[in-house]
Amino acid sequence: MADYIRLYEENPNPKDINRIVDVLKKGGLIIYPTDTVYGLGCDITNTKALERIAKIKGVKLEKSNFSFVCKDLSNLSDYVKQIDTTTFKILKRALPGAYTFILPGAKTLPNPFKKRKTVGIRVPDNNIAIDIVKALGNPIVSTSIHDEDAVLEYTTDPELILEKWDKLVDLVIDGGYGGNEPSSIVDLSSGTPVVLREGKGDLGIL
Repeated sequence: MADYIRLYEENPNPKDINRIVDVLKKGGLIIYPTDTVYGLGCDITNTKALERIAKIKGVKLEKSNFSFVCKDLSNLSDYVKQIDTTTFKILKRALPGAYTFILPGAKTLPNPFKKRKTVGIRVPDNNIAIDIVKALGNPIVSTSIHDEDAVLEYTTDPELILEKWDKLVDLVIDGGYGGNEPSSIVDLSSGTPVVLREGKGDLGIL
């Protein structure tokens, strides 16, 4: 049975944030709100938790396309090779926001991702997600949760999410109804922006 916490995005309760971080530090999986759709996440430093997510998604961990959710751009160099000024300006303009940016991966990536040439970086415009990452002290690895429904691609109701994911995750965070439009994915790994998916993030910023 997954725990269930209700949080308000305007002012997330610090005690609840600490409870969430405890779950993550123990290798737990959480479902949490972002500025787009609900995400499934775990601590980037916990290999067992990463393997659990990969198993749920039916992918090999080393070949997964999980995003790294960061609190801001301050620790980017831990995961990303040095980027040029133009790329950094795009990131500064767009983040926090509804974007996933594909950037060249650094040699200092956590072990399961060592062979990755690129990484997807997210800084969502959502206080709950940002406060969790800040309190944890490092990024969380994240992937969108999909719905089996033929019409709805993403589940938006937290209570339905709990119903469906109750036995798969350790904690579901109710931050209100989620969106049904994913982030825009922009590949900046070659220096020239290439749009891989048009989503909620306005591509005019490029």
